[in-house]
Amino acid sequence: PTDWWERLYRSSDISQLPWYSPDLDEDVEAALATHAPGRVKILDLGTGPATQAVQLAKRGHDVVATDISETAVRKGRALAKDVGVRIDFRVDNILDSTLGDALVDVIMDRGTFHVLPPEARPVYVRQVRRILRPGGLLFLKTFSDKEPRDEGPYRLSPGELRAYFKEGFDVLSIEDTVFSGTVSQAPRALFAVFRRR
Repeated sequence: PTDWWERLYRSSDISQLPWYSPDLDEDVEAALATHAPGRVKILDLGTGPATQAVQLAKRGHDVVATDISETAVRKGRALAKDVGVRIDFRVDNILDSTLGDALVDVIMDRGTFHVLPPEARPVYVRQVRRILRPGGLLFLKTFSDKEPRDEGPYRLSPGELRAYFKEGFDVLSIEDTVFSGTVSQAPRALFAVFRRR
């Protein structure tokens, strides 16, 4: 729920959140180099602390960053100003998104899809497909079903990801990885690259 995320970002030191990482996610960096070399327009979906958006902007990408929490977006704007990069920040809920059709070349989701309940996931898939340009890419990082700890978001298997995105997307890769952040033993994760048909 929106108010849960709003309370979290109002009351937290964002550098202590489990998913906080000041550096660009290594899987995202590698996927950009492989699948989208050069400057692209990219949506950081569920930007949270906005560190990923800032790192993308520092590399010369045209970045749109959204979050369901107004406080997260406000803190993200302040961070971008401090660093000296331009990012188009917006408060937006992907399940009822106001973002335009065919807005971006790439969507990066590092932790939004895996907090959604199963019944909401088809809506997410339709929305990201609408927001991506034809041939655009979705970089999706989720907790893996191989992660043994109980706490945290939903766990997903490669088969589940394939099933959710089979309509309208080609699967380029799904790899085992970890979710880097502030947790001492990084949770096991999946990193998937999908191309919009």
